[in-house]
This record gives sequence, structure tokens and C-alpha cells, in this order.
Amino acid sequence: MKVTGKEERLLRRALNEWQQEGTLTADEHQRLAGTLHRVTMDWQRLSRYAFWTAIACVIIAIGSLFSDSELMARIIEFFAFSSLARIGLPALLAVLFYLWGFSRQRRERQWHYSTEAILFLGVLFTAIALWQLGERLDNGSGHIAPLFLAGCAIYGLVGYFGRSGLVWLFFLLSLGNWFGAETGYVSGWGAYWLGMNYPVRFLFFGGALLALCWGLRSLLLARHLYTISKAMGLTYLFIALWIMSIVGNYDIDNWYSVTQASLLPWALLFAVAAVLCIYISLKTDDGMLRGFGLTFLAINLYTRYFEYFWDAMNKVVFFLILAASLAVIGRYAERIWHAGRADR
Repeated sequence: MKVTGKEERLLRRALNEWQQEGTLTADEHQRLAGTLHRVTMDWQRLSRYAFWTAIACVIIAIGSLFSDSELMARIIEFFAFSSLARIGLPALLAVLFYLWGFSRQRRERQWHYSTEAILFLGVLFTAIALWQLGERLDNGSGHIAPLFLAGCAIYGLVGYFGRSGLVWLFFLLSLGNWFGAETGYVSGWGAYWLGMNYPVRFLFFGGALLALCWGLRSLLLARHLYTISKAMGLTYLFIALWIMSIVGNYDIDNWYSVTQASLLPWALLFAVAAVLCIYISLKTDDGMLRGFGLTFLAINLYTRYFEYFWDAMNKVVFFLILAASLAVIGRYAERIWHAGRADR
């Protein structure tokens, strides 16, 4: 079995534990350990990073293109004869890249990251086509949500049938943009929609996305889309909770007169969500939940420090209190861990 250095250390530690417990004999331990062969280079990870970097370079190149006013003026002048050409050409290129990606995936299943990069180029040209379509159909109403919804439909279908986590990511991003744009338009671009400001809306949006992710878990797992769906649901949820802990459900014009005490329940809700995430991760050994919980718990603590104690409490005292409280929790968890080992 070819394994990375990290995987080899984990497997050898498991084999040693099983031998000490008597589950494996010395001969079985030696035979199984002999099947482990460490690879000198993680080529899969290198491939993934290389294509991610290539995609980032393409995005930077496109951004540089739009920032070059002289070059953009020449491109616009070239396509000035027909607005339909400005829509049709990127749409045609998007279709060609999608067909190329699907064909490559069907013929050569082992080429994963290169196929993802090809499908991403289709996503890029789809976005350009939708942007130009919006320019042509613009009547001054500001109703851009249908364009995001069209992007959702395209990215969702391509990501689902292409089993592409990268394209599915853009589907989820477009879905969030559609939700924000649609609720903003329906509310007349005011501060509230059904009594909710944007952070509260996206709190429910992230929760609904996580619920759908769990309900469609088997389907998403079969298409290799469950992990990215759960990650995006947690991202929407926790970023919304973080902003809510700062501004609450208040209009930005009235937020300056709000007392910190009135925002405390939102901060407590943020903390409870992070702690609950950590608790579930410890029960289920879910690394993603653990990472989100610990990260946003730390963000919550630092945010509250800057809000409440930046001027009132010495920094040394604050972090000593924080360190002591975390040490108590760590000591309690350590005691439970050792009790479990003793029972075993």
C-alpha cells in the first residue's frame, strides 16, 4: 500500500496499539507493517495545488484585463458592431469548455484536477456572458437576481452531473448572491426584509443549506459534493453569526446608538453555536466541524475583547484569564480521556 508520511505514521501507531492490546500478534504486525510503502512525493496534492494556482492566475489575468482601460476600450470597440456578439462569443466558449470537460471526464476518469480546471473556464465564460446579458437587458430597475439564478441553474447542473466540487462551489456562491439580491430587491433595497437585516437572513440561509445538505447527504456523497456543500453552509452560517454579534438585527443608520449590552445576546448565540459545533465534532470525530467551531470561537473571543475590554482591561490580564479558563477545560477533558484509557 502506497501511503504518505502522515498516513504511514497513523497506520503504524494503530498497528502498535493493536499489538499492545493483543488484537494482533507480532507476526501479523510485522506482515501488515511490511505492506506500507511511503511515497517520496505526494503527486496528487502537487497536482491539486498546481491547478489551483493556475486557476488563481487566470482570475488575476482577467482582473488585470478589466483594470487595463486602454485594452478594454479596444476590446469593446472590436465588439461594438454587435451586442449579441459580446454575449454569444463567451457563451459559445463556455459551452465548448463544458463539452470538453464532460468528454474528457467520460473518456479518462483518472484526470481529475485538469478536468476541473477546464470546467472552471466554462464557469468563467458563463459569468462573462451573463454579465453582458445583464448589460443588454438593463432597464434601470436594479433587478439582477435573475442573472444570478440563471448562473445557479447552469453551475448546479454542470457541477452535479460533472461531479465537480469547484463548479458546485460557484453554484453555492451564486445561490447566496441570488438570495441576497432577490431579498434586497423585494424589500426595495431597504435595511429589512420580513423584519430581518442581511446577517439574520443569511443565518437562516446557512441553516437551510446545512439542513438540505444533511437531508440530501447520500445523494451528494454519491456525486462527491457533500463536503463542499457542508463547508459552504457552515461558512454562510458562521459569518452571519459573527456579523450579527457586532451589529445585531439593527439598521446600520441606528447601529451607532445601540448599546453593547443589547448586542450581548447575539454574541452569546455566536458562542453557543461555536461550542455546539465543537461538541458535535468531538462526538462524531468530524474535523470540519471542529475546525469551524474552534476558529469562530476564537474570532468571537477576540471580537468581544476589542468591543468590551480594549480600553477597560489590561491585555495581559484579559489573556491570562482566557488562558486559565481554557486550561481548566483542557484539564477536564484530559481527565475524561485518561479515565477512558484506564477503562479500556
